[in-house]
Amino acid sequence: MSASISTKEDFMQQQILAAAKRLFQVYGLAKVTMDDVAKAIGKGRSSLYYYYKSKDEIFDAVVHIEVREMLAAMTHATSQASGLEQKLRAFFLTKIEILREKGAFFKSLDVGMDANALSEFQKTKIALHYLIVRQESALMKQLLTDGVNKGELRKMPDQELDVFIMVLLSSLRGFKRELELENDPAKVEPAVDMFTRMALYGLKN
Repeated sequence: MSASISTKEDFMQQQILAAAKRLFQVYGLAKVTMDDVAKAIGKGRSSLYYYYKSKDEIFDAVVHIEVREMLAAMTHATSQASGLEQKLRAFFLTKIEILREKGAFFKSLDVGMDANALSEFQKTKIALHYLIVRQESALMKQLLTDGVNKGELRKMPDQELDVFIMVLLSSLRGFKRELELENDPAKVEPAVDMFTRMALYGLKN
């Protein structure tokens, strides 16, 4: 395959996924069809089938891009910070900020679903949740392991470290929801600073 053909195909896939994401966000996953996506990019439905066999394949690709973008933003933010405290702060703050940016998309997906579709979609949401948790846990573990190697943290057994990371990420999701309910952006950074100090205390003692 020549470079020009590959570039053209990459561009077409990007068009398809960008159009699908917009449609999913506006109408919900259940109401969008392959015809809708094809119409949005000015192509026939048969053109889509060259790249994706079904709407589920398109949705899976869209969601995995969203997850990759989330992890890339967190990885970049932590790589720009110096010292474990600032790296953890960057991790927590970026996680909250990017979820706020992408929240509308994820919250719109189940609009218009009946009870059976909602039940099936719940399985998809659970699988997506565990995918995100695995990737975030791996990044967090790398940050903490680097902290141990630099003498910033006490060394702890892998099992204890894994449990601590699970508690840390679960707690972060919990207080993110509280911040959403309060809807006061001014509280985000002070809350993240407090959470970071609490996490470091648990890691050092």
